[in-house]
Amino acid sequence: MMKSRFLAVLLAAALPVLVAPATAHASVIGFLGNFDVINDTGKTAHGFEIDLEGLHSSDISDVFGGPGRGFPTGRGFDPSNSVERYGAPVIAEYSAGSIFGTKITYQGVFDGSSWDFGTPSGSFVTPGDNCWSGGGVGYGPNTPCDHFGVGTIGNPTKTTYSWLLETATPGVLSNGLVNLPAPTWDVIPAPPAPAGNPPAPPQVLAHVEAPEPLAGLEFGDALWVKVFTTEFEDPIDLEELVGDNARVRQAATEIEWQLLQKEIGNPNSGLLESGAGGAPVGANAASILRRYEFFKYSGEYDPETHEALFTAPYGDTHPGPTDVGSYLGAQNAAANLAPLAAAGIPEPGTLFLFASALATLLVRRKRR
Repeated sequence: MMKSRFLAVLLAAALPVLVAPATAHASVIGFLGNFDVINDTGKTAHGFEIDLEGLHSSDISDVFGGPGRGFPTGRGFDPSNSVERYGAPVIAEYSAGSIFGTKITYQGVFDGSSWDFGTPSGSFVTPGDNCWSGGGVGYGPNTPCDHFGVGTIGNPTKTTYSWLLETATPGVLSNGLVNLPAPTWDVIPAPPAPAGNPPAPPQVLAHVEAPEPLAGLEFGDALWVKVFTTEFEDPIDLEELVGDNARVRQAATEIEWQLLQKEIGNPNSGLLESGAGGAPVGANAASILRRYEFFKYSGEYDPETHEALFTAPYGDTHPGPTDVGSYLGAQNAAANLAPLAAAGIPEPGTLFLFASALATLLVRRKRR
């Protein structure tokens, strides 16, 4: 069955609603949002980069710590001046042949001998999305995590997160990849309602994928994910997706544990997908909140293929006592649902508001 995709409009605090031109079947608009990420590189980072391949800078609607979200844009740890240590990021386009994209770069300042700010490496578990100055967990110079976020009005073809690590040359940074999946979203409208009836609710889809295998290995690094979701009968504001907000705490467990691991040559492996073949959102739902929490897999691997190994009675939905490792970070998202007829578009539609996560889940995994 062909998917007739929806128009989605990103909402952000203090920003006007952005509406794409009306078409018979508008394209889906994908989004990133707010997320906590732990620096587990073993080195102090002096920044963080979000690479959105396939998007122009005009596709970036707002950024966490930057203008447009109603938060202060300064640097440091004072909540009256800053929301995170690096302050507002730099937004810059790039191109290399046929490949183009936009980088969102949060970065410390090097004065020729030292950096003003850095994120130490370590382990840390937050009770929500709290790695920022308003998060209430004592965020400061020794906190080994940060909170970042980007809102977009387009779907990137590829998303890459990187900690920026100093090289052997003082003041020069290189990219250290982060194993924190970024959700990709889609919305499928219900069939047209009979004349005089309100439009039926859509089906909201989302998926995340595990990291690709390294060269010479059949399987990539495995990670655990826990998923939480809930629906509300009123809209959600962007600010409600940070700081262990009551909305986030209301999200109910959808998936207690699921292991994700990518197998080379198997495109359906390591994929956690929501909504495929499932029911649409509730008839009274005005918004959906979704959250992922990611943890390392610390169990045994096959020494030749790097496949995660389990001993009975444990498995990929039932971790053993030593199978769950350190916390990697979390992604939150919310979808605010509304008919596009109100915006002059005579088709059901979806207003999206992101910080990044997921809902009713169907897992397609790798088993050989």
